Amino acid sequence: MSAAQDIEKLSAKFGENVVGTKEFRGEHTINVKLGVLHEVLATAKKEMGYEMIIDISSLDHFGEDPRFEMVYELVTVDDSKHLRVKSKVSEDEEVPTATDIWLGADWHEREVYDMMGIRFSGHPDLRRILMWEGYPFYPLRKDFPLAGRPSEMPDVAFTGIAPLEGGPFVTSPGTQDSVKREPRARVVK
Repeated sequence: MSAAQDIEKLSAKFGENVVGTKEFRGEHTINVKLGVLHEVLATAKKEMGYEMIIDISSLDHFGEDPRFEMVYELVTVDDSKHLRVKSKVSEDEEVPTATDIWLGADWHEREVYDMMGIRFSGHPDLRRILMWEGYPFYPLRKDFPLAGRPSEMPDVAFTGIAPLEGGPFVTSPGTQDSVKREPRARVVK
């Protein structure tokens, strides 16, 4: 059975809870409502053989509602199938944890929480994994400034502004075409 056939089975099983499906260059994606996300992930593992979760990430659609989107990358051990599962999440909603399905979801979910502020209900140890405890911001949100934020914790980090603005891999603002705005190493003259 292929990922395309798996999407057909999931679409039939979850009906109107499937928001959309997409195939692009051999990659298959299914978009589902948050209410059935956990059940879709469990079905993919138990009934379709997606034994591994290789990544969990999130998107910030700043200015839209719902603002966030969760993205799960599932594969079979023999790498014969790859399935992407997506679900939109509002700022006030919690996402059900996938740690009861795949233990490997643990650190991925902690990183999403740490960088985007998306909470996972039922997670066994939901705490920051990259930033220090008590850090009040979420650095991968689109409203986080490129210049960073001042830090009040000199023992943990420096107290100045984070040196991101104008750095070697920062996009150039302006109305130039996308090639000229693209992040790239800048040659300092």
